[in-house]
Amino acid sequence: MKRLSMVIALVCGAFILGACNKFLDIKPEDFLTPTQYYENEKQLNNALNAVYSILGHYTTYGREMPRMGLDGDDGFYNVVNTLTGVQIYDVAATDTKVGDFWKTLYSGIHRANLLLANLERSEAIPVETKNHVKGEALFLRSYFYFLLVSNFGGVPYLTETTQDVHIPRTPAREVYENIIADMELAETLVLPIREIGHGGRVSKSAVRGILARVNLFMAGYPVKDETRYKEARKWAKMVMDDQEANHQLNPDFKQIFINYAADKYDIGESIWEVEFYGNHRDVYREGGQIGAYNGIRYVGLTVGGVLTVDPNYGYSLGMVNASGTLWDKYADPSSLVSPDLRRDWTIAPFSVAGVPAVETPRPIEQIYQRNAGKYRRQYEVLMPKDNQYTPINFPLLRYADVLLMFAEADNYINDAPMDDRYDAINRVRRRGYGLPVDLAAPGVDLQGLSPDGFLKELQNERSRELSFENLRKGDLVRWGIFMDKMGDALDHAQQAGLPPSMSHAITYFENASARDVLWPIPSYEMGVNLELEQNIGW
Repeated sequence: MKRLSMVIALVCGAFILGACNKFLDIKPEDFLTPTQYYENEKQLNNALNAVYSILGHYTTYGREMPRMGLDGDDGFYNVVNTLTGVQIYDVAATDTKVGDFWKTLYSGIHRANLLLANLERSEAIPVETKNHVKGEALFLRSYFYFLLVSNFGGVPYLTETTQDVHIPRTPAREVYENIIADMELAETLVLPIREIGHGGRVSKSAVRGILARVNLFMAGYPVKDETRYKEARKWAKMVMDDQEANHQLNPDFKQIFINYAADKYDIGESIWEVEFYGNHRDVYREGGQIGAYNGIRYVGLTVGGVLTVDPNYGYSLGMVNASGTLWDKYADPSSLVSPDLRRDWTIAPFSVAGVPAVETPRPIEQIYQRNAGKYRRQYEVLMPKDNQYTPINFPLLRYADVLLMFAEADNYINDAPMDDRYDAINRVRRRGYGLPVDLAAPGVDLQGLSPDGFLKELQNERSRELSFENLRKGDLVRWGIFMDKMGDALDHAQQAGLPPSMSHAITYFENASARDVLWPIPSYEMGVNLELEQNIGW
């Protein structure tokens, strides 16, 4: 797989990672300071790769984010003995996952700021190269801020390196405005996706698609700048109309996720993804834990204290399960076979046990016992398979999401032909049913709905298509329906007659409260930065 060379290990983390303790007064001759770095393209690319590496860090997409409650009402944390933590909506300002998430993103912002501040240091580097690097660094910094503002609200906004730790929170509206301005500049600088050739690097398509997402967030709660719906539609339409990029839906929904596991790119569908590589058995240490934590549970056999695992299947703790309300959104929820082919890929229809591994179909009564099924380790091609680390990439932006964002924005502004929004959402639906996306499909296609009715269908369609991709909670919050939907999921779980071994499904939804629309500002940061104010309810 084409991958980013994460060459970032400088002494004490060097200047890219920030300050370190001064153990010696002697200046090592091979140590590179900021004034000595950025002198050639290799150094520039290494610095940029250090910014990219934040995406795959274990505190972000590498491990923790898929189990931090970001699936909202679509799933729950499937570990019965977990009594506290953000993963079950029992959060505190001292939560380590929340605190590490904050620290890691600000580390990435610091790296980007250093790179941008020193970009012009060498005249030997071509201007075109510098522009591409500048665009990617600006976009990544803005994306880190987007993850912060959408989860914490207003945050300290820094575009320069500083030793001052006492910096107040910038209001969320202003943070969003800065994000959009920098992303719009980045869009003019980065390369087209076909020129890059893969989805692991920021492209024009990625910037445009994420700009659609950011504008939708700014249009919704809590900022509620409804003028941004027009901008969201514009940026999504640019992705759709880009004939050179030629984005299109993969005709086979499950193949999207097989590709992530099997080290294959499909830039028609997968516009931007977090890249992972290797199994931590050789010099490369770029594996993530996608599938090993949020895959289909398979723990092999332990006999006499010795663990044995089917080498072809892949160990997984199965820490994320589907909710009953997600199951019910797919057609024919009372049947073991749904005409919507996405259901039995997104929600695993079987359990796995034994050596060799054997898949056993689950009965219709075992809805809550079903793991999230998108990230299946049996499709990894790299051998041997490690029990912790996987090469499975994680989707950040898919073309299906772009189509659904366009449909949502178009429905709101209602200043274009009605066919536009229906064409976009129906393409996604047809693919879900295994039908040609360009042909009308009576019984599957939506038509003739009121704007409110269309929005409700679109909200459900985003679940059917994008669940377990860390998007659902943010969607619920911006739509202003977070507590309503978490309440619906709780009611469903309470009425499902779950056995005591599944009581944690109820606990997850029961713990959610109105304050959970935002995470608390980490207590450590509150202690260090006296200018910070805590979020309401924390």
